[in-house]
Amino acid sequence: MKNRKMVMIPGPTPVTRSIQNAMGRETAAFADPSFVADFKGLLADLKQMWRTQGEVFVVAGTGTLAMEMAVANTLKAGDSVLVITHGFFGDRYIDICKRKGLDVDVLSSQWGQIVPVADIETALKQKPYKAVTVTHVDTSTGVRAPIEEIGKVVRKADDCMFIVDGVCSTSAHPEYVDEMNIDILFTGSQKAFGVSPGLLVLWAGPRAMERRKTLGTIADYYVDFDNWLPIMHDPAKYFATPAVNLVWALAEAVRLIKEEGLDERCQRHNKTGKAIQAALTSLGFTLLAEKPYRAATLSNVIYPDGIDDAEFRSIAMEEGLVVAGGLGDYKGKMFRMGHMGNIDAHDVVCAIAAVERTLYRVGYQFKPGTGVGTLMRELLS
Repeated sequence: MKNRKMVMIPGPTPVTRSIQNAMGRETAAFADPSFVADFKGLLADLKQMWRTQGEVFVVAGTGTLAMEMAVANTLKAGDSVLVITHGFFGDRYIDICKRKGLDVDVLSSQWGQIVPVADIETALKQKPYKAVTVTHVDTSTGVRAPIEEIGKVVRKADDCMFIVDGVCSTSAHPEYVDEMNIDILFTGSQKAFGVSPGLLVLWAGPRAMERRKTLGTIADYYVDFDNWLPIMHDPAKYFATPAVNLVWALAEAVRLIKEEGLDERCQRHNKTGKAIQAALTSLGFTLLAEKPYRAATLSNVIYPDGIDDAEFRSIAMEEGLVVAGGLGDYKGKMFRMGHMGNIDAHDVVCAIAAVERTLYRVGYQFKPGTGVGTLMRELLS
């Protein structure tokens, strides 16, 4: 009998039945009054829960499109931008900004570490920047940037936007837009929200909306705030066809978050992430990210000597656990396990048990139950 597969990659994440049911509703016209009311309610919840007096945009597209949306609406050719990167996805902003004709400077960390906040502060004193970008959690490294500290430093700079990529962190790590001096925060539906891929969510604080006004007409069309703002204020209006069923799915995901409590959800992710990471290290794995800056949403797990990546991940899949491979220099040296969204204690216990069964099958010497026992002690503490 085959094991049921648990998809524990850094995204897409598992989609619960109630969200699936919302997505499976009979499709309605975008101007249907019931859909318009649902969309309005979703937008109001997103603004209130992530605490901004600015705007929120829910648009069909990916996190990468949201990266372009953030740049297009706050920067113009020739502007200077400081890219803070802790891995592969932070690096992506370098190419996006250069293609936009921006003057790009980069502060990058060794994989597994952060760029020290003091280095960012020094850079901001040496040159006037129009924006700073940072990835809150980079899925290539599992590093969590200290965005609240960075936000305080950026706010001291004159007329500098703080753009935060929250694709692998939003709704799992605290990100309160106005309170944390974030000007733009964005994410994708398929990560900690626990919805299928296909939607971007972008919060633009008051300063970002003011910056957009100063740019006038921009070259970009689909991602222009000015084209989407009338729809975000009144979803009965039309600019481009909304992803109706995904909007319903996201609305259900937000309902679940409200039911749990956003702060409580972040605390759950923090506790579960630490428990999983303790379990993995008890089995002899090491984690790429340094302990103070480990994400709660995924673990980037380096193999002990003698374990072959392809064999491990293939057998893990047979045991019912789907994990992702490493990126960059860590390809073949580690696997990446996502643990975010609407997963519960049953899921994480099963995941660590599957890791143990896989280790047994690849001939790795360990005491069975070590990982599961460690996980349970951490979860019950």
